[in-house]
Order: sequence, then structure tokens, then C-alpha cells
Amino acid sequence: MLKGKKIVLGITGSIAAYKACNIIRLLVKSGAEVQVVITPAGKEFITPITLSALTQKPVISDFFSQRDGTWHSHVALGLWADAMLVAPCTASTLGKMAHGIADNMLITTYLSMKAPVFIAPAMDLDMYAHPSTQENMEQVKRYGNIIIEPQSGFLASGLEGKGRMEEPEAIVEALDNFFARDRKSPLCGKKVMVTAGPTYEKIDPVRFIGNYSSGKMGFAIAEECRRRGAEVVLVAGPVAVTCSAGIRRVDVESCEEMYGAAVKEFADADVAVMSAAVADYRPDNVADKKIKREKKGPMELTLVPTHDIAAAIGAMKRPEQRLVGFALETDDEMSNANLKLERKNLDFIVMNSLRNKGTCFRSDENQITIIGRDYQKEYDRKPKSEVAVDIVDQIEAIL
Repeated sequence: MLKGKKIVLGITGSIAAYKACNIIRLLVKSGAEVQVVITPAGKEFITPITLSALTQKPVISDFFSQRDGTWHSHVALGLWADAMLVAPCTASTLGKMAHGIADNMLITTYLSMKAPVFIAPAMDLDMYAHPSTQENMEQVKRYGNIIIEPQSGFLASGLEGKGRMEEPEAIVEALDNFFARDRKSPLCGKKVMVTAGPTYEKIDPVRFIGNYSSGKMGFAIAEECRRRGAEVVLVAGPVAVTCSAGIRRVDVESCEEMYGAAVKEFADADVAVMSAAVADYRPDNVADKKIKREKKGPMELTLVPTHDIAAAIGAMKRPEQRLVGFALETDDEMSNANLKLERKNLDFIVMNSLRNKGTCFRSDENQITIIGRDYQKEYDRKPKSEVAVDIVDQIEAIL
């Protein structure tokens, strides 16, 4: 989908600048036309001659050509491009973008850009984690820019892999997916929130109550919604699954954290898919130190109910919003699923059963039944990526 697209590639002064060569190679191979705009610091890491040889275009760095004084029009570049990609983007450039500090050709081009802007940050973890960098990141997001970051598995700090520039293949994939979006899909441009994975409810600092959910089904749904042009927010429990750069991921651990994130994100969402396997109970008291085995015999653990997140979202749902739930049952499947459909104010519910071996937790396959208010659809066993297509097709049908 990049064939014929005009891409402005901004390169800044990062050690990751060498990866820009591979980005250019992949873009050109996909049929895109690439114009490089590089900062003075960027030229310290990679030479314009190398970049020009790859793009077959002179590299732009200064406002005026040193040879004949020709003016490089940042306004013209902003009108020419179908997209701008800043990769790598240093903390300094990110700050300038956030605050409109137009002291080089790259920033003036960015400020004149009429096309979507993609940003691939590149800096060490401490710089990335600093509050000023995070504030700048949020600011450029509010301007409508798309941040492309490495997508990692769960880590308590939420910063695993952050700061390091995403790999060229994933960056180009993000652009390709953007242009490949099905503009005819009812989901295009809509915000979809997906919850996925388990929750861990702490007993003490080293033990928890949880379940076997891998998050694979929810992640597959998030990917399919993104492919159809939706703005996807994935609220993910502690799982090792990764997602594409175009999905905004919010990592959580407990039901309380997932509840807070889901309620916040649903406020302006068009669709919510509640596929997470949330723990129904948590310990009433969490020990601040590891519980020792000091005597023989049983240990009593008092459990209290957690939030019913789907029911809470259903209670706040507005008429124009759509809500999809999941039901994993072991007995009386249909009866229990229908009760959840009504009680939680769902538009439809996806039911699967532990009786179908190899189709639920940790599996790459699933076999579902979709139950609505006045319909029921049964599906064959298939890979979860294909099940996601069936589920998202049904979401489109009710929009």
C-alpha cells in the first residue's frame, strides 16, 4: 500500500541514525518515493551521500543550498508528502516538536506538514523515562502525531524496551498498515478499546491469584480492528504477547488497575471488547512481606469480589456505544452466556467452552458462538487470528 506514496524521512542526531538506511531501502522496495530531511546533528552519524544514493534525491539539511543559494521550501515539502516519518527522533527533537521550536529544516518541515506524522523515538531509558520527555510525548500525541515504539511484554515498570528505536521492518509496517486501512470499514476512524489477558491479585509480594489466560484472543482482535482503520487502545494484563506499533498499549496487573484504565478509555470510545479474563476475587488483605510456612496445616485466605469491569462499562454505556463481552463456561453454557448478555448490557457476547479441548487458554485456536439479543451464530474451530475476523465482522454489523 506504499506504492506511489511520497514520504519525508526526518533523521536526527541519534546513534540509531544508521537504521535509516534500512528504512529507506524498505520504503523504496515498497514503491515509495523518499525525501530525506536531516538535522545538522544527524549528519554527524550518517553522511548525506549515503542517504542520497539510496533515495536518488539530494538530501535536505539547510534552509538554503550552499552551492547556489537555492531556497529549500519546507512549505512545499509539507504539501508534497503523503506522510512524514521522523526516525530516529531524539529527545531534543521531540521537545522541539512539542513546543514549536523551529530552529532547523526538519522542524520547520514538520510544522508545515499537512500529512500524517509518524515518530520513532530513540534515546536511552533514563531520558525516555524522564517526566519532561513523557510530557513532550503526550503533547505531540495530542497534536495527532503517531508514536511508533517497541511493543514489549509485561513489566512492572512498564518501560521494558522503551527508548530504543523500533526496528525498521516494524516502522515500515506501521506506515503500510496506515495506508492499507480499509476506508470503507465502519470501524475506520473509530476508537476501539480491547481488554486482554489475565489479572494478578496479590497475596503477598511473591504470590498471586490468577488464571491461565495468554491474551492471544484479545491481541488478535486488537490487531484486526487496527487493520480495519480503528484507533485501538489495548488494556493488557501481564502477558508476554506483543502487539503492532499502531496499537496504543496500556499495561496493567490487577483488576483494580484494569478497571481504572478501562473506565477511562471507554469514556470516549466507540466500541469496547472485554476479552480479558479478570479474576473474580482478590485477597481481602495483602501481606507486605512474604508469608512464611511457620506451621503445618491449612492456611486460611479470605477472598472478596473484584470489580465486574464489563458490568461497570455496560452501566455507563451510551446509546451510540457498542459493548462486546466474553463468556468462558464449563456447564450450562448457553444459559449462563445469555444471563451475562442481559445483566452486563452487552450488544453481543462471545462464548467458548473448556469442553472444547485446545481452544481456550494458551491455545492458538478457538471455537466460539456469538450470541446477540435475537440471534446466535456458531463457528468452526479455527486459529484465533481468523476467529478475530469473525468477531470484528460482527462488530461492524452492529455499528
